[in-house]
Amino acid sequence: MRKTIDMTETLLLNNKRNRAKKYNYFIGIDISKNELDYAVLYNKQLLFHREAKNHPDDIAAFIAELKMLSKFSMSKAIFCMEQTGMYGNHLLKYLKKLNANIVVENSLQIRNSNGLIRGKYDKIDSIRIAQYAQNFQDNLRLWMAKRPVMLDLSALYSLRNKMLSLQVALKTPLQEQAIFSSKGIQKLNLQLCESSVESIKNDLIKINKHIDQLIDSDLRLKRLLEIITSVPSVGKITAIAIINSTNEFRNIHCPRKFACYSGVAPFVKESGLSKGKARVSPIANKKMKALLHICALGTLRYNTEMKTYYLRKTTVEGKPPMVAINAIRNKLILRIFACVNKDRLYEKLPKLNEQSAN
Repeated sequence: MRKTIDMTETLLLNNKRNRAKKYNYFIGIDISKNELDYAVLYNKQLLFHREAKNHPDDIAAFIAELKMLSKFSMSKAIFCMEQTGMYGNHLLKYLKKLNANIVVENSLQIRNSNGLIRGKYDKIDSIRIAQYAQNFQDNLRLWMAKRPVMLDLSALYSLRNKMLSLQVALKTPLQEQAIFSSKGIQKLNLQLCESSVESIKNDLIKINKHIDQLIDSDLRLKRLLEIITSVPSVGKITAIAIINSTNEFRNIHCPRKFACYSGVAPFVKESGLSKGKARVSPIANKKMKALLHICALGTLRYNTEMKTYYLRKTTVEGKPPMVAINAIRNKLILRIFACVNKDRLYEKLPKLNEQSAN
């Protein structure tokens, strides 16, 4: 089977090239469902602001206007925008065809970089995004487009999550109602919702089947899934979530960064003589954190090594249970990334006996 490509060296090379390149045009774009707000900076000077429809024809018209500017070059311009999901698809698709330098940044990152902010509207937001790109151009990470198969996988995975939410929203009230309602009305409610519950269940089966077929059709995705699920207690859904959130480990290839992204990495807060306990940040992918938590609980049940580690942390060292579980989540992340980076399945190292140790 074809080896999984390690993207670490490529990403480092791209970052070096990005730092070496000097830009003079910075285009900040505030994206909404119906409109795009453009702010164009040239060497710290605001040239103009435009408001246009979020449509391919209007995007093409704006790019044509940009190309008429003095000394404008696509290679010396940065297009910066916030993460807005599918609302930015038209813009990203058009800019990708032009081989533009694109930065898709977290909105909180941009907001915090501007200090205290009072007031918010689309025009000033686009200007702030452009200023962010100019001020931090040496540290920006250029956007990497997902492969078509990854776009399909992301859409199916997102649809699966929505269907699961619908299932919970429908079944949970029915279960809770049994405690406070009569048996007659409870039975009637279950009968009335029976077809809806069954339909959602069948739709989930079809979605899962399409996800499996999509992964089986691509050698890289199939190999990544095989490697990740080789780690004990890490299931297929968690593996798909990791592949999707890291863009096949292209956007996030460091286990520490992924631990931070998923809300597993603890951070210490200190100020002078005041020293607080290390705590995880609430700024995280909560869905990913929940999946890793389920994996950690599973490994406690079936993995003797992890269970021994958990007992040592809680009973001997006196750590709170959640601290020990969080440490196990970190261990799972380290194992997953180590296996992926080495393109090998997880293998438990045999314990050395006294003779071999000597």
